Amino acid sequence: MVRLTLVGRLRDGMPLSQTPGHLIEDNEVFLASYRQKAEIVLREISTGALTKPKMTILVDHRCFHYLIGDGTCCITLCDAWYPRKLAFHYLQDLHEELEKVDNRFIESFLEPYAFKRFDYVIGNIRNRYLDTRTQANLYKLNSDCRNDVDIPTEEFSNILRNCQTSGTDVGTSATITHAQATIWSSHLLEVIALKWTPITILVMVAAILLWTGVVLNEYNTLTAW
Repeated sequence: MVRLTLVGRLRDGMPLSQTPGHLIEDNEVFLASYRQKAEIVLREISTGALTKPKMTILVDHRCFHYLIGDGTCCITLCDAWYPRKLAFHYLQDLHEELEKVDNRFIESFLEPYAFKRFDYVIGNIRNRYLDTRTQANLYKLNSDCRNDVDIPTEEFSNILRNCQTSGTDVGTSATITHAQATIWSSHLLEVIALKWTPITILVMVAAILLWTGVVLNEYNTLTAW
């Protein structure tokens, strides 16, 4: 299954877009952990440490697949059983949509994950690849297999080790920076805010009215004497 997708800019390694949060079935801890790993991969590509135009990176019992385009890179996280060929067809479809976007617009973003409109493009294309048994996907799986052998494979642990050896700071994540700057972008926090903010306001108003009533009652009692 296609779990997570990230689109980044190669010039500076900035992540621009990602799978919409409401489409991800995994919890927030899972999402944050693998998104940070994807950001490390993007950073290594942007610095030239990873030079292959496309690659599969093994991590735990899942795989990152990435495909480099014209100034951008698309990375997706899939379960290990998910067909690699379909994953790269998915990434190719994303790049075809990115090619329709003016490069000046892509270069204009100053904050991570600011290309919100492309989040929905990712979501729509992702839906086509969830079921590997559709006629369209079966056709892609049964098409020419010669290009599959050209895709190199690497362990994420090796990439991380190379980062540490070269002195690259892997502790700073665009995810963390983005989350600190826009904490209310979390879907869970939005739900909590929408549910409890009105209740909190009502309780505070009721408490103020009750306190006012008590004060007035005491005042009236004192003035009566």
